[in-house]
Amino acid sequence: MTHDPLQITARGPRAIAEAAAEAIDANPATEQATYSILEEDEDRDLWRIDAFPTTPEETEALQGLLRGLAGLKVHVEVLADADWLAMALSGLPPVRAGRFFIYGAHDRGLAPSGKVNLRIEAGAAFGTGHHGTTVGCLLAFDQLLKSRRFGKVLDVGCGTGVLALAAARTGSRTVVGVDIDPVSVRIARENAILNRAPARFVHASGLDHAAVRAAGPYDLVFANILAPPLVALAQDIKHGLRPGGVAILSGLLRVQERRVLAAYRSRGFGLAGRLRRDAWSALVLRRP
Repeated sequence: MTHDPLQITARGPRAIAEAAAEAIDANPATEQATYSILEEDEDRDLWRIDAFPTTPEETEALQGLLRGLAGLKVHVEVLADADWLAMALSGLPPVRAGRFFIYGAHDRGLAPSGKVNLRIEAGAAFGTGHHGTTVGCLLAFDQLLKSRRFGKVLDVGCGTGVLALAAARTGSRTVVGVDIDPVSVRIARENAILNRAPARFVHASGLDHAAVRAAGPYDLVFANILAPPLVALAQDIKHGLRPGGVAILSGLLRVQERRVLAAYRSRGFGLAGRLRRDAWSALVLRRP
């Protein structure tokens, strides 16, 4: 069955929008859906969710969930038959996050001297650097680099590879990225070549892959995914880190912090920092 590309937009107060985002993550029919949540008008307490379903079942589930929350105004639009993703990416401005400058091909002339410049071409992979979760991870990493270096780094759910490449370009001698999406792995490898960054990317689910195990234990693990898999991977991430190692976790909403923290604190992790951007949170945890 064909599926016309759709954009579902829901607007409402922050509390309701965040509740909707949490419900999307918790619902098995929508937990893998592509969506964003952001503040549209601070003075009016107006927040916006944009969802891009890829199947009729996902469309039905998203619409039912969003329309079922009082206080949200929902609009559905059929997208034009065009490469709208590439068109959107071409207009994205560069991102500055501490020492890191993330840019696309259209901004290659803007890369400043004295920064770690990373050219990231996203295509169908997540991680242009613009999302609050990615920026949060980069800012947290930038702060950590002021006091220490990380010899071995693992990026779980690497997407475009931006976090792994940030580590490779700042002196990490062993960098491995892993993703369940083969397209993301291909794009991450292409970005590594573009940036002359010595990072290896493998197609696998979680940390149970020969290449991932062979390079460990790690000094730092990035996991910018979603709250449910962050919780599910808590024990694996602990085993993948050396004692004293650090995990930077994101892809979670502020309202999901308690759930994720509980999973890691029960395994001995301590909270070393927290960075919030928009509705999103990045947690810095240290294995004792």
